[in-house]
Amino acid sequence: MVEFLTTMRYIQLYLKPGYRVLEIGAGTGRYSHTLARQGFMVDAVELIEHNIEVFRKNTLPNETISIIQGNALDLSVFPDNQYDITLLLGPLYHLYTKADKQQAVREAIRVTRHGGIIFAAYVISDGCLLDEGFHRNHIHVAEYIKNGLLDAETFAAKSAPKDLFELVRKEDIDDLMSIFPTTRLHYVAANGCSLFMREAIDAMDTDAFQLYLNYHFAICEREDLLGVTSHALDIFKK
Repeated sequence: MVEFLTTMRYIQLYLKPGYRVLEIGAGTGRYSHTLARQGFMVDAVELIEHNIEVFRKNTLPNETISIIQGNALDLSVFPDNQYDITLLLGPLYHLYTKADKQQAVREAIRVTRHGGIIFAAYVISDGCLLDEGFHRNHIHVAEYIKNGLLDAETFAAKSAPKDLFELVRKEDIDDLMSIFPTTRLHYVAANGCSLFMREAIDAMDTDAFQLYLNYHFAICEREDLLGVTSHALDIFKK
């Protein structure tokens, strides 16, 4: 929920009446439907057929929304410079080579108009290691090091398709984006320590949760805290 609310907060900074939105890798449509229900025209692309079925079942009659099956690496069905806002909030979790990740970003940039805004989400290794590893012991850190999934000195993650998620750090994202003539507007620790302290957050009443959100929003772009998150949001302008 903290990640969703944070992402929506930044999206709404740049939305204007009449804007067209494309969501690449829309899943079951949480963001797409939210924006369509606010009156925006939304097109969506999703790879998994089951997700598309759920997406369509969740579509309300008053939504101006469409979804097609497709791949983030090839958006040739869409023309250049068409969308005001482009969301790439899932595919980069599941692409394991630099070339593939850059191709997905390249396609997202291509279909966005000049001056349009792209939102790209990543899974960050350190937040996952702190929460799922040292905190919950769902990741057996010593075994991961032994099996080559974590560097023994730097603790940087090495992922493959069998691991389901690609884990990165900000320096990887900076390197990935270095070839593109874009302007970074925000780099956001989208959920910060929220997963690490999920039980405490779940126990908060409405007022306490709002106060926590206000704190999170105040610090989520602080450079000294950017690595302490399990999800990051890179927001840039074409």
